[in-house]
Amino acid sequence: MSSVDQSKRDFLKTTGLVGGLAASASMVGMPLSVMAAEKWPLPLPEYDTLDVTDMARLLKAGEVTPLELVDAAVARFNTRSAINAVAVGHFEPARERAALQSHLSKAARQEQMSQAPLQGVPFALKDLSVKMKGTITTNGCRFFKDAVADHNSTLVDRYQTAGLNILAKLTSPEFGQTATTESSLHGNTLNPWNLEYSTGGSSGGSAAAVAARILPAAHASDGGGSIRIPASHCGLFGLKPSRGRVPSGPDNIEGWMGLSVHNTVTRSVRDSALLLQLSQGAEPGSRLILLKEDFVGALATPPKRLRIAVMDQHPFGYPVHPDCREALDKTIQLLTDLGHDVIEAAPELPLEAMFKGMGVTTSTGLLRTVRQREEKLGRAAREDEFEAIDWMHLQNAKTYTSEQVYAARAAFDKGGQIFDRFFTDYDLLLSPVTVAPPPKIGELNLNQPFQDFVKVILKASPITSLFNMTGLPAMSVPLHWNKQGLPIGVQFAGPFAGEAKLLNLAAQLEEAIPWKDKVPDLVKA
Repeated sequence: MSSVDQSKRDFLKTTGLVGGLAASASMVGMPLSVMAAEKWPLPLPEYDTLDVTDMARLLKAGEVTPLELVDAAVARFNTRSAINAVAVGHFEPARERAALQSHLSKAARQEQMSQAPLQGVPFALKDLSVKMKGTITTNGCRFFKDAVADHNSTLVDRYQTAGLNILAKLTSPEFGQTATTESSLHGNTLNPWNLEYSTGGSSGGSAAAVAARILPAAHASDGGGSIRIPASHCGLFGLKPSRGRVPSGPDNIEGWMGLSVHNTVTRSVRDSALLLQLSQGAEPGSRLILLKEDFVGALATPPKRLRIAVMDQHPFGYPVHPDCREALDKTIQLLTDLGHDVIEAAPELPLEAMFKGMGVTTSTGLLRTVRQREEKLGRAAREDEFEAIDWMHLQNAKTYTSEQVYAARAAFDKGGQIFDRFFTDYDLLLSPVTVAPPPKIGELNLNQPFQDFVKVILKASPITSLFNMTGLPAMSVPLHWNKQGLPIGVQFAGPFAGEAKLLNLAAQLEEAIPWKDKVPDLVKA
């Protein structure tokens, strides 16, 4: 393998250094105590440049083993531990799986990969609303810090069937209730581009690990922007799929009455297409059933000339920061140069009813999750086990009526009807992801006066939330970095079940302005 520093590989194998790291860096099923970063030769120097698709190709060809990939990932979890992305480590079982796979013959491995095309690729789950049997999901909350799952989520079954080797669960703020990744349980997750800034949230641990080149991709979820905001702040590609595209069960067929959906954050568009293709489809209990699509095939040809509307204003009139405006203007020029028609236009939505309904829905969903945990433990939750703002949401949820919940869903459906009509005139809608660059750590944490919190959160999620409430697909594309070196993504939304159209355009944009070689200084060090 000419691209691999074989001497470093041999050194690590013979000394057992990487295996020791994997064992000492994690207690299975318990939060990771991160080791102090030390200088040692990183295994697989080319690892940082490989995406999921590359790794699968090398594994199938026998040019790299699953064990080498796991050891490369674990070493990077430790040397780049400053970002604090790990909530719960599963490194040793992942290494044991990789070791077993690595002892297979090349022919046997190729046979396995014909059924499990990503066999041996390292991966991680977000530590929120997803379960892997025998392991803890904390939801970023002290009340759930020892909540061991007795079954897999449907999505985890699909990831494991595809062959992904799950190394850890990655940090999220408590119940994903803010657009940063800071919690009393796990501390602050830091942006690899600048450690003073937030990764965004709530899939911030996933975004940080992928941006820091620790993993090629990671699971993420999105109930109000939680895939797209971290993707924007960390220079990644992040697609929130249509409601019903990816399974959320078996515990909840629709998260937050359909607002919350699952997918991934990736460094390449092709990886996002591949992972969505492997995880899509209904599960028992699904009533919203979308036909399976060839998302990888959708990348093969450039898109036709598109009519793309531009919504360049904040829903509630907040000013758009010059950095976000520059990212939008740059994207408009790029789209025009590529032959697309760009028109300023936006739908008129029942914003007050929709956002009031979102507060009711998310708080009620939070209350239901806590009540289920209380039933399991046989005791009531205590205020000191929650972030201050989440405790407030829990108390508010106890006062909501069934009529308010019904009105919330009716408002979301009305918004969906308006967007459906809008997308008969336009192919896609371009907007900022957020109207401000990544915030500094502390600005969006859940332990501050609510009125202070609201002033900052309104810069973060109102635009992205529109597509959670209406169930439409939307993506953040990393096309701009500001003068401070922080990524600024732009958002494209499309019609229901329009993921292929979004991915098709994203591939064209990625080819026109590649971002794969943009790497944080943290990785270069």
